[in-house]
Amino acid sequence: SFYDILLKNTSGNFKELLLGISLHPSMGFYLSHFNNSKSIPERNIHPDENYAREIMQLFTVGLHQLNMDGSLKRDSFGYAIQTYSQKDIKELAKVFTGLSAGRAGQYSKPDRPVNFGFEFWQTDFSVPMAMYDDWHESGTKSFLNTTIPSGQKGMKDIEMAVDHLFRHFVTGK
Repeated sequence: SFYDILLKNTSGNFKELLLGISLHPSMGFYLSHFNNSKSIPERNIHPDENYAREIMQLFTVGLHQLNMDGSLKRDSFGYAIQTYSQKDIKELAKVFTGLSAGRAGQYSKPDRPVNFGFEFWQTDFSVPMAMYDDWHESGTKSFLNTTIPSGQKGMKDIEMAVDHLFRHFVTGK
């Protein structure tokens, strides 16, 4: 089913491809945002940063800012200018919290109800991950010169984040 997402969006819109892979259970497991919990400081639980880092580094904005000719932008000391900071990673990680199984798979009872924390190996991989808002970080999130307001549903946060990453080069920010 992951291959199907790639095939469907090969000649389509990159934003839809980015959203599709972000919600696929295989990507969620591989880059650890499947069952990624909101912050629970008293239990020393914080959003996993892996997918936030990879969606920026590998899939969208890259490590360093580039000039229109593809060469590296450099600061006054000649060092390449980073595209994002650790703060950007931490803030974007909050966006990808609250996702878990969308439906039980073949190694589970088919009518078994799913919830946040559902076992990955019992998940139906042909169905996108679902948002469990009780486990989603609800506060404001600021990264790459944009702010996602607090109090929205988790999927709205993800859609806004993917849209910003998709448009990042266009806006030049």
